[in-house]
Amino acid sequence: MKDYKYVNNLWDDAKAESLDQVEKLVYRSNLLGQDQRITNTGGGNTSNKLMETDPLTGEEVEVLWVKGSGGDLRTSKRANFSSLYQSKLLDMQKLYLGRADKGLKTAAEDEMVAMASHATFNLNPRPSSIDTPLHSFIPAKYVDHMHPNAIIAIAASQNCEKLTQEIFGGEMGYVPWMRPGFELGLAMQDICQKDANVKSIMMGQHGFISWDENEKNCYLYTLDCIEKASEFIEAKYEAKGGDAAAFGGAKCESLDEATRQSHFAAILPWLRGQVSQQKRFVGTVQDDEKILRFVNSNDATRLAELGTSCPDHFLRTKIKPLLVDWNPQTEDLAALKTKIASGIEEYRKDYEVYYNKCKRDTSPAMRDQNPTVVLIPGLGMIAWGKSKSESRVTAEFYNCAVEVMRGAEAIDTYISLPQQEAFDIEYWLLEEAKLKRMPAEDELARQTIIVVGAGSGIGKETAHRISKEGANIVCVDMKLETAEATAKEITDVLGQGIGVAGSGISGCGPAIGLAANITDRASVRAMLDQVALAYGGFDSIVVTAGVFWPSDTSGHIPVDKWAFTFGVNVTGSYIVGDEAATTWKEQGLQGQLVLTTSANAVVAKKGSIAYDTSKAAANHLVRELAIELAPTVRVNGVAPATVVKGSAMFPRDRVIGSLAKYNIDYSEDEETESLTTKLAQFYADRTLTKAPITPADQAEAYFLLVSQRLSKTTGQVVTVDGGLHEAFLR
Repeated sequence: MKDYKYVNNLWDDAKAESLDQVEKLVYRSNLLGQDQRITNTGGGNTSNKLMETDPLTGEEVEVLWVKGSGGDLRTSKRANFSSLYQSKLLDMQKLYLGRADKGLKTAAEDEMVAMASHATFNLNPRPSSIDTPLHSFIPAKYVDHMHPNAIIAIAASQNCEKLTQEIFGGEMGYVPWMRPGFELGLAMQDICQKDANVKSIMMGQHGFISWDENEKNCYLYTLDCIEKASEFIEAKYEAKGGDAAAFGGAKCESLDEATRQSHFAAILPWLRGQVSQQKRFVGTVQDDEKILRFVNSNDATRLAELGTSCPDHFLRTKIKPLLVDWNPQTEDLAALKTKIASGIEEYRKDYEVYYNKCKRDTSPAMRDQNPTVVLIPGLGMIAWGKSKSESRVTAEFYNCAVEVMRGAEAIDTYISLPQQEAFDIEYWLLEEAKLKRMPAEDELARQTIIVVGAGSGIGKETAHRISKEGANIVCVDMKLETAEATAKEITDVLGQGIGVAGSGISGCGPAIGLAANITDRASVRAMLDQVALAYGGFDSIVVTAGVFWPSDTSGHIPVDKWAFTFGVNVTGSYIVGDEAATTWKEQGLQGQLVLTTSANAVVAKKGSIAYDTSKAAANHLVRELAIELAPTVRVNGVAPATVVKGSAMFPRDRVIGSLAKYNIDYSEDEETESLTTKLAQFYADRTLTKAPITPADQAEAYFLLVSQRLSKTTGQVVTVDGGLHEAFLR
């Protein structure tokens, strides 16, 4: 078996032989997709031409199975692949060639995309990709179309065609940059028909396509091409001085990791506010060695201004990134913010010029003018997207772009796509139509919500409930392990998402678990800083943490327990709100703070003086904070009645104590579940609705208050008590 240095041969014969033909296609796709050196997230596609029984005629027909629109090779399943009659796809050529208005980037060419649906085999609902003609028109059984960094480095070189011949000889053909579609498929078909020795094609400024009549050999040949390109690039790179000389050598030095973290934490919420003026963004931080080497370099300014080459890259990274002109050795954090602000303003103006210069009569309206990639010397990169997963993809793509530029500059001179070509991809009417077909975003999409007390009970239920509406969830608890457990449960349901970028905590998925002591201001600030590093900032905070310390049999409660109760139930909520206020002010984005009070706040009871009094104070804290944090933040409270089942505040001994207090029959050896059911029903019977109150009931109220459904409500307390008339407001 051949040894590879720059890619990994992951093919398992035994595994492959156990699969049917379509499953084997999925298997090959997953192997190729899991390595960023082979293709980027969401990029590339694979295909098999298989003989199948036509459900209409019962005859054997050739069917093209190809990765459909919107799938990711790394995570694709069978359902992500289109199936089409190969004969009908080939017949589309007659239709197209008969059009007088045919040609690259014409309406006739675009119309062929929709025509492919008429070739659907066996009612497969997966829409076919724009790249389908590339796979159909190449006369080979197995085809791979990949976007490896090493190949794109050649494709994005000034002398691409010459380099392709030098590296690969006559086995790799060449097509100059062409927008994906029917014309590109025909051009590739023409190459195959003219030269039987060609086994692959370099696609200028895009990637490459390769094929074989044996599936394993197709996979291995794809690896061979990437390995050969990598070997060529790395030899030239080392000959030019390697890392030390990359991108013209270092212009400045990286700050140490601790300083980078503190700087990122300080600027990220503010920066999120700057780029979220149209729609909110979620951030991902990257500060690994490769990114730092680029942003610190002499050539970074020139190369960043050129923008990216591969269309798969700039669809998310935009036409170019924002490189901040800041010297980490001589300038401070205040100077950095000033330069970011002026840089963003200039970026917006440049983007408007680009749009007006390149727009066509049919072009969609100008999209968000803000940068999605911000590069800072000494610090690294901040990438933005509509979700955590999308921001990781954005970061991943610019990582790829950096590697492409490194390779291209090692062997030749890096070139980017002409602005008009880039615009015609970014504002392609087919892409616009795809965007319009996408389902509406979830109600809490683009938001990050912190739930304090998420390790158990109401907090845990609330974290799960809010996560269903599209928000990123930060699960906070005194115990890190319980916070992380809830976050894992949420991630297991929602999935990690796509994209493989992000340094440290910023590589997270839709939920993280953090520990914090809300009575300790430093602990709260440290937690909020971690949230900034993970997601770029936050939008809302829900505080469900609380403690209950009963009086002894004489009605006495020690002073330290009194202070402890107030510390958690009142002071802790104040500290959270007060520290968060700094971040909310920096972001300038509307936020929500929801505190937890209690029905006990207005119902005096024997044996709970500390708890009841603290919750009464919490009621008023809601009103005070609503005034203090207006108009940026709405502050409301939820007042639960006694939630027994699922509550951490009702361990077995307290349940037994309450049963005894209320003279409810029970047995000491009775199961805990039975005891809590009795107590829950007792409390329920005191209410107007006569139904036990659960954490899920409370979670609905918290969701309602962090949403925009009550956008004009602040300073209020919503009771969820089943109708406890003693707690009616007076």
